[in-house]
Amino acid sequence: KPKSRKLCQKVRSDNMNGNKREKPTITAIEVFLYIPNLIGYVRVLFTSASLVMMTCWPSHWVLAIVMYVASFVMDLFDGMAARKFNQSSEYGGLLDMITDRCSTAGLLHILSHEYGEGQPRYRLLFLWLFVLDISSHWCQMFSSTRLALHHKSSSANNGRFFLVRWYYQYYYFFGYCCVGAEFTYIALYVMSHIYTTSASLVLLNYVLMVFIPACAMKQVVNIFQLCSACYAVAEHDAKVKSQ
Repeated sequence: KPKSRKLCQKVRSDNMNGNKREKPTITAIEVFLYIPNLIGYVRVLFTSASLVMMTCWPSHWVLAIVMYVASFVMDLFDGMAARKFNQSSEYGGLLDMITDRCSTAGLLHILSHEYGEGQPRYRLLFLWLFVLDISSHWCQMFSSTRLALHHKSSSANNGRFFLVRWYYQYYYFFGYCCVGAEFTYIALYVMSHIYTTSASLVLLNYVLMVFIPACAMKQVVNIFQLCSACYAVAEHDAKVKSQ
């Protein structure tokens, strides 16, 4: 009987071990080839091509802006793909943020040339929008990384200015600010290439009336995001020094 019990226990143990599925080993190359990351590479290509055309072949401005908008819209689909195929990754988040920031920076650079010729105040305006966008997002990423948290999580933004919390907590507010800012810049670029009074120009003026408040709100959020992130890093330093 003892031998039969041991045999049964061994068979049971082997069956349990056999039922356990080991997690497959994922390589860096496989992460690079995740579906949302492939979408991200297409975004990079579209944005790069659009900025090159805006700079070197401004006569093709319609195709350039179509490619820029397509890259912006694809930002929605890479997130959907990441959730659908369970392919979220830190690399994907990095690629997404770098693409977003560089796209906006590139378009602001183009606008500074479109509107800044003989108008230094406009050139300065677009320069400061560029600096604020980059610095606020970089500080937000740095502060959340130091605290080992995701920069959009409620934990990372706990105690920060209410507009910053709303920005990352409420998707509609986040979308209104982001879409409003980008389409303000897009509309300004298109208007710089329409020289006659037309229905298109009238329509663009109405578009700006809708989106400029969102763009302004985005800059307010960026200011408080920058200040809140810097305060969070200083507060972390103070705690470390006090230990």
